[in-house]
Amino acid sequence: GYLATAQDSQAAMAAYRVTPALQRVLLALKQVSFQSRCCIIASRTHYSAVYDPNEKTFDKILIANRGEIACRVIKTCKKMGIKTVAVHSDVDSGAVHVKMADEAVCVGPAPTSKSYLNMDAIMEAIRKTGAQAVHPGYGFLSENKEFARRLAAEGVTFIGPDTHAIQAMGDKIESKLIAKNAKVNTIPGFDGVVKDADQAVRIAREIGYPVMIKASAGGGGKGMRIAWDDEETREGFRFSSQEAASSFGDDRLLIEKFIDNPRHIEIQVLADKQGNALWLNERECSIQRRNQKVVEEAPSTFLDPETRRAMGEQAVSLARAVKYSSAGTVEFLVDSQRCFYFLEMNTRLQVEHPITECITGLDLVQEMIRVAKGYALRHKQTDIPINGWAVESRVYAEDPYKSFGLPSIGRLSQYQEPVNLSNVRVDSGIQEGSDISIYYDPMISKLVTYGSTRAEALQRMEEALDNYVIRGVTHNIPLLREIIGHPRFVKGDISTKFLPEVYPEGFKGHQLTDSEQEELVASAASLFVATQLRSQRFLGSLRVSTSQQEQKRWELSVELEKGVHAVTVSRLGSTYTVEMGVKSLDVTSEWNLASALLPVSINGTQRTMQCLSRTAGGEISLQYLGTVFKVRVLSKLAAELSRHMPEKVPEDTSSILRSPMPGTVVAVSVNPGDTVAEGQEICVIEAMKMQNSMTAAKTAKVKSVHCKPGETVGEGDLLVELE
Repeated sequence: GYLATAQDSQAAMAAYRVTPALQRVLLALKQVSFQSRCCIIASRTHYSAVYDPNEKTFDKILIANRGEIACRVIKTCKKMGIKTVAVHSDVDSGAVHVKMADEAVCVGPAPTSKSYLNMDAIMEAIRKTGAQAVHPGYGFLSENKEFARRLAAEGVTFIGPDTHAIQAMGDKIESKLIAKNAKVNTIPGFDGVVKDADQAVRIAREIGYPVMIKASAGGGGKGMRIAWDDEETREGFRFSSQEAASSFGDDRLLIEKFIDNPRHIEIQVLADKQGNALWLNERECSIQRRNQKVVEEAPSTFLDPETRRAMGEQAVSLARAVKYSSAGTVEFLVDSQRCFYFLEMNTRLQVEHPITECITGLDLVQEMIRVAKGYALRHKQTDIPINGWAVESRVYAEDPYKSFGLPSIGRLSQYQEPVNLSNVRVDSGIQEGSDISIYYDPMISKLVTYGSTRAEALQRMEEALDNYVIRGVTHNIPLLREIIGHPRFVKGDISTKFLPEVYPEGFKGHQLTDSEQEELVASAASLFVATQLRSQRFLGSLRVSTSQQEQKRWELSVELEKGVHAVTVSRLGSTYTVEMGVKSLDVTSEWNLASALLPVSINGTQRTMQCLSRTAGGEISLQYLGTVFKVRVLSKLAAELSRHMPEKVPEDTSSILRSPMPGTVVAVSVNPGDTVAEGQEICVIEAMKMQNSMTAAKTAKVKSVHCKPGETVGEGDLLVELE
């Protein structure tokens, strides 16, 4: 339901003569409403921020965004007694942020250029609702100086920095020059706009390979390519300029030296209009795929107090140089010697801001609203703590087995966040039944865990990932679970190359040890027996049976990863004893088959599994340690008979090219009859604003082309056939 404002609550209490004790209960309930959608860390850990009902800010704020960040902003507005307005595209009319807001206005059809980037429609929504201020969230119009200028012209407050700071820091070329003048360490590179591919090659040779080609107005990993030679520079220039134009409406590019094997560490800054500025410690954001962050943590295991202070002071120096006021983030690359270099400044609320809130106790959205109203910061640098450790996993609707995550679309047929666990926070903007479409970022949520130590925070993250139920779309929990438990990550031995170094052949899911394989086989056998026993009962009683007595032992065959295991299962109450050769495992579980989560104890080790599917043919899909394993359990007789069944011949994929993800065909480079070489580009697919080059798997002649530019394709759709 909707959260009542403070005035609504007081009026209701007066009308019903609520007792003081009940009043405290009602107020507590009001504070934890929508807890699973927004920004409180389960019910035990709250911000130390104070929400003063007498501090006047704004009566009504419009959130020019969607999804989880819109929900996140609305949550704080409710706490501050501020009414909220949501904007939405026509396909988002039933979205969670629309339901949470006090008012909602449709600003256009699904494509972002016609809705969430449609300044005219958003300005009209502001006039229509009488909103006094706009919070832009992140992405979309959050760093658009023209939008901020138009708001100022209408007398509407932009909850962010002024247009000068947005322009100065939003342009990577200008920001680098300002950073140099502010005595901030910068990366060697070309201080200007690259005009064409030939100039890009000349500049790259002068700087020395490898180089980074990136959009001047960009962010979020879009319009960014690494080039190791002339050919990659030309290709990178083409793709980066196209992505930059598509995502930001600005195709200008710059080139700088690529620092090999760096860490990506950023400093959160907060400044007011009175000239006060603070740094709120760092966030470690080195775990990335395609230059987009996957796992973040605060603080970093790598920084010592001296480096942290130096980075913080340079970040504040840069903020002061552009008279910055609001929350912002200064990103640095840090090499193995702890030398750090300015990368860019994001003049907005960062996606990963929750982990900073966890270790400092501040509500950054509240601070942004206060600063926008003209209040001075309430804290000094010495007030900013590092309390405990926080880790954030970005849960995406992506297939992690394809390039560490290609987008997936679909409807969430079942969805359950692990907010019942202590010190777990889930920032999301979706619910069961929500659609993940091709039009927007495929993020499902930001899963945050907090602990007094890093080990505690990581352990809670593993538990939270195991208890997170997502059905209907492919998701990246298998990859997140592997990262969190990987020995290198646990040691803090990471860089932006972590994923390609750890998984050089691509992510293949969790690789089972012998003991883990035994656990999984025993669990699958126990689940099979529990299913058999359940099918024999009706309304709690045994069905009529032709057998003389209830079965006590089951001889089964369990197929897992091309291996076959002969097991014997016996049952006593809720404990199933599974014998595998000379080994015996006791599996204890109620096996509540109606529940999405299956808590299991295997020889005393506690696990949480999920059963995604079961078939009459004994095929079971079990999520174990984050990865979904396909297990086949058969009776001894059925296993013997199954050997005589014909096997399906797999498709020859070398002669066909199928789309690995849903998206839009941007370009087709071949025609029927053309001869293509192995690795040659055949077409380009754009998904979630990222362009992906599809290449030939072998040298052959093109037999037929089944797509054309502008067409929308689904995952698995046939694009091109080769002879």
